[in-house]
Amino acid sequence: MSNPLPTELHDLQELRDHPERGGSVYKHYLAAAVDLAAGTAGGAATVAVGQPLDTVKVKMQSFPELYPGSVGCFSKTFAQDGVRGLYAGTLPALVANVAENSVLFCAYGLCQKLVQRVAQVGRVQELSPLHNACAGFLAAFFSSLALCPTELVKCKLQALRESGQGAVSSWQLCRDIYRRSGPKGFFKGFTPTVAREMPGYFFFFGGYEGARHLLTPPGKTKDDIGVGRTIVSGGVGGVCLWISIFPADVVKSRIQITGSNEPALSVARHIVRTEGVRALYNGLGPTLLRTFPSTGALFLAYEYTRRVLNRALDIED
Repeated sequence: MSNPLPTELHDLQELRDHPERGGSVYKHYLAAAVDLAAGTAGGAATVAVGQPLDTVKVKMQSFPELYPGSVGCFSKTFAQDGVRGLYAGTLPALVANVAENSVLFCAYGLCQKLVQRVAQVGRVQELSPLHNACAGFLAAFFSSLALCPTELVKCKLQALRESGQGAVSSWQLCRDIYRRSGPKGFFKGFTPTVAREMPGYFFFFGGYEGARHLLTPPGKTKDDIGVGRTIVSGGVGGVCLWISIFPADVVKSRIQITGSNEPALSVARHIVRTEGVRALYNGLGPTLLRTFPSTGALFLAYEYTRRVLNRALDIED
């Protein structure tokens, strides 16, 4: 009895014996590339809309004694450093969001297909909000690998003044991290990042798809809800994300800015013991204020970029 062929050779033999199947294999990879490009557009839109309030969030999380309120933090940052201070860390934030969202949405599309097979659903478009939430949960692990290094640099740049360091560029900071800790230094805070991202994106995609489902008029599909309802659905998804994972985000920011080697759970206990439970929600206000428009812009850019590319490349949406 002959040994079974490896998967790659089997696929090549299938294409040789059945050349008509080549188009479907090609479109499978093309669809992943479309999700990657659409996620990139969404990540750029997020930074353009939400960066100033993200700076406020990070400062309030890391230095609660200096910034007890979001309005005061915004005003003080603007008075000291101007618009440039509010957009501190924009380059790594742009890299972080583009990297995270391109990987996230590419992985999300693939995980949707996996969930479709496991749940035995006919088409990806027929997945329920719960199914899509599970796909988002799985996809978030892969996006965390891209997000952690870039968000580490972003958080450190946003907190330079309060940390007592002089102005440095993104490149100088990266060299310093590498010199001190090597490649592993860029993954400081990876565990709390994963602990934040995976459950967070369960609620993110679940909230988004649930809102789309509720806002779809009778007789139409989710793709027909228009610009306004897409933005609202994206905003709902973002609010669900941050409410569910904000304490983990506070812990992650503290670990990345201070360079602590303590386990995330120990850092969380220390914050509660010394600052109270409320400290785990420092910066939630500006985060929610930023989240609704920025995640609305994210999904608007993602959905419409994806739709345009799918039509241009003749891929079934």
